[in-house]
Amino acid sequence: MPDQIPVYISIGSNIEREHYVRAALDALAAWFGELDISPVYESEAVGFDGSPFLNLVVGVRTSLSVEELSRKFKQLEVENGRRPEAKKYCARTLDLDILTYGEAVGRMDGVELPRGEILKNAFVLRPLADLVPTVKHPICRKSYFELWQAYSTGQKLWPVDFIWQGREISRSVC
Repeated sequence: MPDQIPVYISIGSNIEREHYVRAALDALAAWFGELDISPVYESEAVGFDGSPFLNLVVGVRTSLSVEELSRKFKQLEVENGRRPEAKKYCARTLDLDILTYGEAVGRMDGVELPRGEILKNAFVLRPLADLVPTVKHPICRKSYFELWQAYSTGQKLWPVDFIWQGREISRSVC
């Protein structure tokens, strides 16, 4: 069996959010088996006026290439109602992005690794820090927990109640 690479994937949705996040988790579980899943957060839209998003990060292990993963994720987005021609900052049913692919750095198969949003957006960094706090960012070599502790852009996000396949993924804070 080829080497299994750890890959972290961000999932976001602000149209029928729970439905499309569950659809993404179902597809990822069918493809990769066991998933490592961060808490689910609600966050304000960034870059445009829109409904709040649900965001989370999922970890998988795979022997698929970045190109194969990217193709599968784009197809899943389209199958779930995302329009490929839509502008970058707009409402969406489903958005899946490869955040990291092992320790890969640079452009691989058209994907910039690690994804720059890790250091820019709370809705990516916070769930990643929750999921793998001691893992180090491939470029700056600080743990995701350390990066989250130093994060200060003022972007707001909050944990939400979320259940998938009868499993409690996250809880809102009372």
